[in-house]
Amino acid sequence: QVQLVESGGGLVQAGGSLRLSCAASGSIFSINAMGWYRQVPGKQRELVATITNGGKTNYADSVKGRFTISRDNAKNTVYLQMNSLKPEDTAVYYCAADPFGGSSFYWGQGTQVTVSS
Repeated sequence: QVQLVESGGGLVQAGGSLRLSCAASGSIFSINAMGWYRQVPGKQRELVATITNGGKTNYADSVKGRFTISRDNAKNTVYLQMNSLKPEDTAVYYCAADPFGGSSFYWGQGTQVTVSS
């Protein structure tokens, strides 16, 4: 089992920045990659960014050039630096851990990000 705890959400004006953190604990060795997803009411959860154990990153087109995902392996923590935030970035952001072997993702509890115009 893997436990994920997010922090860092909040309210920010358009053009501002926030940094989300996700601390992982438990069976860390079973994690292949980690990522951030977001969801707004009535819509499907969507990928924001992912990072593999080797540091390879992937971003949704809507956040490329504005968001940066990174990880600190010593702290078992993944970060999402969000710059130039837009109102359409408003959502609940979830941290996810993708285990080896194709098992279901582990999810954090989510953290609300609200961007005011």
